[in-house]
Amino acid sequence: VEAADGISAARPGARRDVLESYIKRLAKLEEIALSYKGVEMCYAIQAGRELRVITRSDIVSDLDAHQLAKDISKRIEAEMQYPGHIKVVVIRETRAVEVAK
Repeated sequence: VEAADGISAARPGARRDVLESYIKRLAKLEEIALSYKGVEMCYAIQAGRELRVITRSDIVSDLDAHQLAKDISKRIEAEMQYPGHIKVVVIRETRAVEVAK
């Protein structure tokens, strides 16, 4: 086991480079989504295979949410290289809370 670990560690890019490029890819995904108007937060989840975008409901309408998901996915296709697919989920939520006394 130690020999295999040593061989793996000696391979160029086996550990540090892969981790750094992975983190840069996740940061780039979030940066792309955050650049759009009305986006409040976003999270790259499932090892970067899904991007959850949380929008402000007072700025982004239901129709805008669909267009935003499409725009973000097109921009990801144009600007990034990634393995497989990335699912873009836009969440627009309104909450009303009252407390009964």
